[in-house]
Amino acid sequence: MQAILSVVAPVFLIIGLGWLSARRGLVDKAGFAGLNRSAFTFCAPALLFLGGTSGQAGGGRTALAFFLGAALLYAGLLVLARRRLPLGEAGALALDATYGNAVMMGIPLILAAFGEQALGLLLAVIALHSMLMLGAATIVAEIGLHARAPWQRVLRATVLGVVRNPVVMAVVAALAWRLLGLPPLTGLLRRTLEMLGAATPPAALFCLGGSLLGFDARGAWRTTLLIAGLKLLALPALVWAIARLLGLSPLETAVAVVAAALPTGANAFMLAQRYRLDEARSGATVLVSTAASVVTLSLLIAWLR
Repeated sequence: MQAILSVVAPVFLIIGLGWLSARRGLVDKAGFAGLNRSAFTFCAPALLFLGGTSGQAGGGRTALAFFLGAALLYAGLLVLARRRLPLGEAGALALDATYGNAVMMGIPLILAAFGEQALGLLLAVIALHSMLMLGAATIVAEIGLHARAPWQRVLRATVLGVVRNPVVMAVVAALAWRLLGLPPLTGLLRRTLEMLGAATPPAALFCLGGSLLGFDARGAWRTTLLIAGLKLLALPALVWAIARLLGLSPLETAVAVVAAALPTGANAFMLAQRYRLDEARSGATVLVSTAASVVTLSLLIAWLR
């Protein structure tokens, strides 16, 4: 419990700083919008490209179990939510239930609970985590944004929106890099991308805190609790079942399940804010799932160990 609290506490402190800055007028709405835009344009692409081009060897089966579970839950929620919501909002809801705080919480928790060997397995998940999930969610958001137009215009607008989206372009560039067999970046360029990428999680959390002053998510509390429950309970259960079917070792299973049980990452909120896809509900999900994960992760890690 103490190890988990030491990881969760900084998350809430950064969110609190964002809220306090908005409350005191230290940063206005334009300032938060600019910070969110710069994080989405520069910092997040740097993090994605660096992670995608420097994935660790090994951990393939762990990543497979994780992404099979996430893909099944994402697709199922997208289909179900589409019955009541526009496509873009349905995609954002599905992302909130499957996209975890893999870097800020996942790395220190896995390292503290299971050691260096487990961290190597987690890095295989992290290498593709944002690339696949944010990339897919961005494409869904772009399609939903132009859904009312004729299909030719939808296709053209979606392609142009994706091409102009720095997150997706970072994913494409990283995949091309890996397919060409190019070596990981070194030296000045790598250090620059590391510095930019490291700013992504705190910038997203700070913007989340600033947005809390402007929305009231009480009307959507049932949906928020449902999504948080799916993220913290349903997804890890699904990944555990897949890991058993694949015959993963106890350590591989533990890493995959804990990675699935991490609370919703702030980058999901950042995407929702960029596309105006019910960012109030997305932000509330980040907060509720992060707070509840102190209990759920403690129990899960104790069981897995």
